[in-house]
Amino acid sequence: MEFRIEVLTLPVTDVDRALRFYTDQVGFALDVDYGPHPRFRVVQLTPPGSAASVQFGVGLTDADPGSSRDNYLVVSDIEAAHRELSARGVPVTPLRHKASSDWQGDFAPGPDPQRRSYATFLDFADPDGNTWTIQEIR
Repeated sequence: MEFRIEVLTLPVTDVDRALRFYTDQVGFALDVDYGPHPRFRVVQLTPPGSAASVQFGVGLTDADPGSSRDNYLVVSDIEAAHRELSARGVPVTPLRHKASSDWQGDFAPGPDPQRRSYATFLDFADPDGNTWTIQEIR
């Protein structure tokens, strides 16, 4: 039996603002924007190269806006991802990497010197405060 993540639901306050942020700034592709009436709307977006999508809207969740934390995206070149997101106006953190090969939860600034997979990270938040971690896997 396979269990695949298909869609993650993000709680947001302003659907149109979130839509602009995720498409114009982060670069997700719009899959669906469906709202048959004012009490229900679903917007589904997919990150480039991903099999899983995110959705937000009206009438989808009762979670507090901004309460989705530590969602992970994976890239093969984190320095390129940092440059691209920064150029698009996404407020990204500086790169950080696991401070040692026997990682104890501590980080050092910049990319991993050996560019090991799973070792370098950056973070950003959407306008509501839902947070994302980008991790490099080479």
